[in-house]
Amino acid sequence: IGTNGMGHTFPGACYPYGSIQLSPDTDTIPHNVNGKYQKDVYNYCAGYQYKDKSIVGFSHTHFSGTGHSDLGDILIMPYTGKTFLNPGTANNPDNGYRQRVDKTSEKANPGYYSIKLSDSDILCELTATKHCGVHRYTFPKGAKQKIILDLKHGIYNYDGKTLWAQCNVDSKEYISGYRITNGWSRTNYTYFSIHFSKKIKEYGCKDFGEKKYNGFWGKFNTEKNFPEMGGRELVTWFEFEDDGNEELEIVVFLSATSTLGAYKNMAEDDCNIIGKRDKGIFDLTRKQTEEEWNRRLSIVEAQGSDDAKAMLYTSLYHTLINPSLYQDADGKYRGIDHNIHYNNSQRTNYTVFSLWDTYRAFHPLLTLLDSTLTKDIMFSFLKHWEVSPHKMLPVWSHMGGENWCMVGYHGVSVLADAINKGYSIEECSRERFLLAMEHSANCDYYLGTDAYKKYSYVPVDKQYCGTSITLENAYEDWTIYRTLSLMKIDKDLEEYYKGRAMSYKEVFDKNGFAHARYSNGEWKEPYSLLSTSETGLVEGNAWNYSFYVPHDVNGLMNLMGGEKNFVKRLDTLFTMHIPDEFFAETEDVTREGMLGGYVQGNEPSHHIPYMYMWTTQPWKTQYWIREIMNKMYRNDIDGLCGNDDCGQMSAWYVFSAMGFYPVCPGSNEYVFGAPYLPYLKVKLANGASLEIKATKVSDKNRYIQKILWNGKEYDKAFITHEILMQGGTLEFVMNSKPNKKLFQTKESKPYSLSK
Repeated sequence: IGTNGMGHTFPGACYPYGSIQLSPDTDTIPHNVNGKYQKDVYNYCAGYQYKDKSIVGFSHTHFSGTGHSDLGDILIMPYTGKTFLNPGTANNPDNGYRQRVDKTSEKANPGYYSIKLSDSDILCELTATKHCGVHRYTFPKGAKQKIILDLKHGIYNYDGKTLWAQCNVDSKEYISGYRITNGWSRTNYTYFSIHFSKKIKEYGCKDFGEKKYNGFWGKFNTEKNFPEMGGRELVTWFEFEDDGNEELEIVVFLSATSTLGAYKNMAEDDCNIIGKRDKGIFDLTRKQTEEEWNRRLSIVEAQGSDDAKAMLYTSLYHTLINPSLYQDADGKYRGIDHNIHYNNSQRTNYTVFSLWDTYRAFHPLLTLLDSTLTKDIMFSFLKHWEVSPHKMLPVWSHMGGENWCMVGYHGVSVLADAINKGYSIEECSRERFLLAMEHSANCDYYLGTDAYKKYSYVPVDKQYCGTSITLENAYEDWTIYRTLSLMKIDKDLEEYYKGRAMSYKEVFDKNGFAHARYSNGEWKEPYSLLSTSETGLVEGNAWNYSFYVPHDVNGLMNLMGGEKNFVKRLDTLFTMHIPDEFFAETEDVTREGMLGGYVQGNEPSHHIPYMYMWTTQPWKTQYWIREIMNKMYRNDIDGLCGNDDCGQMSAWYVFSAMGFYPVCPGSNEYVFGAPYLPYLKVKLANGASLEIKATKVSDKNRYIQKILWNGKEYDKAFITHEILMQGGTLEFVMNSKPNKKLFQTKESKPYSLSK
């Protein structure tokens, strides 16, 4: 399964789109010390680095491939000897509960993770259901069986992040509690109910937080065998009775609503694993979870080399992790208003929406493959909007909070794409969704929206990344225009958003490059086309961002001086060299993710290789797509070229392997690239099957000679969602030389707002 070089993909055990991501954390570097950012923390966005030789413990919540982080809730670490209540350091594991590991023993499969702790000779195994994480620790014969339960540990941690933690011993086999944190999610409630397979012998705790008031709790010894443990920096420990069995099984159920919610998840979870304890909780859970992963992954049947299939299924796996279930078994969930809501509909509430990334390919992929989750996401967006004080759809939300990461209002794009592909839910009319989209596009205090409406661009003296905001807002406004034009309910409003969709032109200079402007209309000077710093752009340079007009490629081509110059600039982008100094200060852009000046390792560029399809040289898309897939996606521990970002990087690969890509979500078109494998059979969201054949495809035979749809020649450079959902056979005839007569007519070209 692997991670990228940044270590931002966790290797642990989870259930498809489940609420638990149970995984090892290998260090405790804080986000900041006395307010000063610690740059090495970036390597631990998922809590794990493959190169590390020790493990701190196993926590239950993680992000998959993000470039910023949070979570790492409810950490458990087994041990046998002296009790340490601090994690120690990587340089000296012996001064804490951290332990060295035997890397040769490490295994990771979908739904399962295991490793041997060298210092204590404990075999650690993890699995998960949609509501719980299950641990099995096999101790050496005759050794004392103990665990640390650290409730102050976290990813991107810092002093004061945990506002309060509580742990109650409810019986000899059950404990429950919660912790409240203030991090990327400004207020995150994590409740737990934990079942042990053995009786607790004794236990204790220590609160490392400063106490300025303790009430009358001083009358108790709260640090040893006291059943109500609490504190701001609480670490607890438990020792278990010796029953002659070397295995200790621990089942951890989480909830965002209450300990009762966690307990109900325990009682009502589909697996009902506690009721089957006599048959072995861990093995039953692992079996059921692996069966679910096999069911999910088997929607694609592939032929090709072992490495190519490993990359395809790993990519598909990554698209099945987030978003995460955020609702109890009884229908209760925490809204972003932090009230507890009850969902009595057939839909399910989810969280973790990295929309600046995932609107591009991940969500369009769901519309093809998973109608249930697509509708659940629409429902989750609706419930977010209904209680949002800002009346906005999600921007980047997780764990009952909006974290406001990145720019744009891409929840609009996700809804527009789904609605325009025929998706709807009983809980909301399309008109109401449109209202939510409009509200998101008109929150004046959000990232210069007031200035955007006043100037038709966002000046960099109003917002430092105003050029990126302008380009992305223009696309999102186009999705509203597109939705209005299909619904035919308000022609004036439709024209208004069509005008806003053309705002991108306001930030292109006379040379046809995206260029930062001030509110007085002047261009920012001096200006670098190569730099990723102080250019009005976010996580990208002007060379890449100048191609970000997915809804109006013809209009962009005109701004760049016509097709000849447009193609020349694309060619230059893929072959130029950019010195390291121009992206040294941008964590999300690295040399490993670059092909020439093109940045596959970060999302703003993902559509660019497909833009040749609007020109008379479409075969160049076919060439570069295969180059990117060969060089940027490898079957190795460091096999990804950048942050996977909750499945976006992997969704790009899945689409590109099929031979097409959603350059402009909302247009209902998938633009052809070229298939990567000789055969794919995909089960679509409506139950139909799509077969993709490219018998002779190879690194040499990467060029399309012709395309057949159900045996008939197909002459367009794109294929629509409606056609694909009918099911059928898409056949590519491949050759070592391009067919330069293919896709040459105006009628064959993909959608563009400008003719």
